[in-house]
Amino acid sequence: MLVVEHSAQVEMVCRVLELSRSSYYYPAQVKAENDLQDAIRSVAGQFPTYGTRRIAHQLRRPPYHYTVGRKRIQRLMRSMNLLRPVKRLRIRTTDSQHEFPRFSNLMEGLTISFPNQVWVADITYIRLKHSFIYLAVVMDVFTRAIRGWHLSRSLDQNLTLYALNQALVQNCPTIHHSDQGIQYAFKNYIQVLRAHKVQISMASVGKPEENGYAERLMRTIKEEEVELAEYKDLDDARDQIGRFLEDVYMTKRIHSALNYFTPEEFEALYQISSLPTP
Repeated sequence: MLVVEHSAQVEMVCRVLELSRSSYYYPAQVKAENDLQDAIRSVAGQFPTYGTRRIAHQLRRPPYHYTVGRKRIQRLMRSMNLLRPVKRLRIRTTDSQHEFPRFSNLMEGLTISFPNQVWVADITYIRLKHSFIYLAVVMDVFTRAIRGWHLSRSLDQNLTLYALNQALVQNCPTIHHSDQGIQYAFKNYIQVLRAHKVQISMASVGKPEENGYAERLMRTIKEEEVELAEYKDLDDARDQIGRFLEDVYMTKRIHSALNYFTPEEFEALYQISSLPTP
């Protein structure tokens, strides 16, 4: 009854003011659209490389709780000029011209189906004002979780070894996969892997796509953290990159490969699903 009375009142007011009935509801629609655009800007600002599909999924999560489709997000982002390609710059950090042992690629045709089945590792450079520093990261492929990382002024063997040892504190993989860079082939690194009975796998020389999981991770770190930040020095870079890896990437950033969960959520759900049935 109240709905009918309200509808009649709206119709009467619009008739007196010589306005169409739809104009009564238009301001609310405009506000809702503006609020959604603000939410899109917020998500796009936090995650600059998100496409329309992941932004739509992020908007369905707390704190937004929108019921919204990808096509609508695509339309709005296009009107907001947010559908712009990202330019990428590559600098080589891999030196595969060495005499250390080489290992076959164990990833070919492998189905990855549980945590710590495969870890991948890679290195990238980060430019400071007057110098470069280097980041080594170890990631679990199944959960996309960061297992270990290290930042250093030197592109030496300790860079990767520190990240590996950090990763091995709480977890251990079946397979460790990397490129054939000297930092992953030198004696001490191989000894640590063998001491933990880890199978060693390497991509072929000149085929970065064979280490694609690690390559994509490094691209994400570059685009969503490094290229958007200014680091005063090594300590500042370590603080900011650590916050991104351990907080944003692990607990806030959703992954399409993880059914739009974060690595932390996905791993927790896997552990729960693996519990024996009472």
